[in-house]
Amino acid sequence: MTIQTPGRICLFGEHQDYLGLPVIPMAISLNSQIIGERSKRKEVIINKPDLNEMESFSLDDLSYTHQRDYFKSGIKACQDEGLTFSQGFEVEVTSNIPLQAGCSSSSSIMVGWIHFLSQMADEPIDWQPDKIAQLAYKAEVVEFGEPGGMMDQYSTAMGGLIYLESEPNITLSSLKPIPGAFVLGDSLEQKNTLDILQRCKDNRLDISNKLKNDNPGFSLHSIKITDIVNFTKFLTENEMELLRGTVKNRDILREALSVLQSGNPDYELIGNLLTDHHAVLRDILKVSTPKIEAMLEAALKTGALGGKINGSGGGGCMFAYAPENPDAVAEAIEKVGGEATIIRQVEGTKIVFLK
Repeated sequence: MTIQTPGRICLFGEHQDYLGLPVIPMAISLNSQIIGERSKRKEVIINKPDLNEMESFSLDDLSYTHQRDYFKSGIKACQDEGLTFSQGFEVEVTSNIPLQAGCSSSSSIMVGWIHFLSQMADEPIDWQPDKIAQLAYKAEVVEFGEPGGMMDQYSTAMGGLIYLESEPNITLSSLKPIPGAFVLGDSLEQKNTLDILQRCKDNRLDISNKLKNDNPGFSLHSIKITDIVNFTKFLTENEMELLRGTVKNRDILREALSVLQSGNPDYELIGNLLTDHHAVLRDILKVSTPKIEAMLEAALKTGALGGKINGSGGGGCMFAYAPENPDAVAEAIEKVGGEATIIRQVEGTKIVFLK
């Protein structure tokens, strides 16, 4: 059996979902692939040719032996849902999603793994994509106490362009596809995802909790940007800037959602809003790099309608919306040292071969 699962880019809501704020991600035409079959033993063998690695363990011992032991946690998440596995399996995991570059390479594999396990169980079950996403989030984030939100799992499982809210309940809706191509640019700069997420998340959660102590009705969902000045006696200048940036990006997403839901979307405006979103990520959260800036500048000068850094930042990828000239934009990105790929919207995790 073969499971194919896309990567994703985040158009709007970057560094917002773990605060309980909504996001608009898009599944992209780069994917991970899990090819596997049952074996006669209780051993699980995972071949990773991209990394020149192999991992194996017994279904009788799912105790974690290394940090982020995702293949075991995925099995545990499925077992918690009542699935049983009397036979092991051997799989090969490959991916053409840039690794640790902000495009959900690990979440794509986890979503694909949960999907694969649902079919390898003693009594296979056809879970809906949102159920697969829920279990992937549990196995990847909750199980290991990681700081990320749930955008990656839901985007790669559901596919397409979606609007996702996580508070007060998980709700999502599909949006009309954005026409034309995007260009993904990999800076080839390594980044420390967990450290960046922890810094950006913790600082702003501290601000929110501080304000809730003195203002029980405070909410990042409802505060107006003009009201932030009222909190000067509670916050430092740096905290005020972080709060202002968070609310500004929330409002950029709301404007983008309104445009995307309209009968005749203004896609040039969507490009401008992408660039506005990036400016906050660069200037306030400080997650961009000189090379990412050079790549974005090259893309915009070549005619892209807009663009932003993608993922946690500190390296990794950017993308540009280039509906009319993606080849020229890709060439411009590569001239300043990036690795460019033209991408389009695709469906979510799927079975492409079942024997």
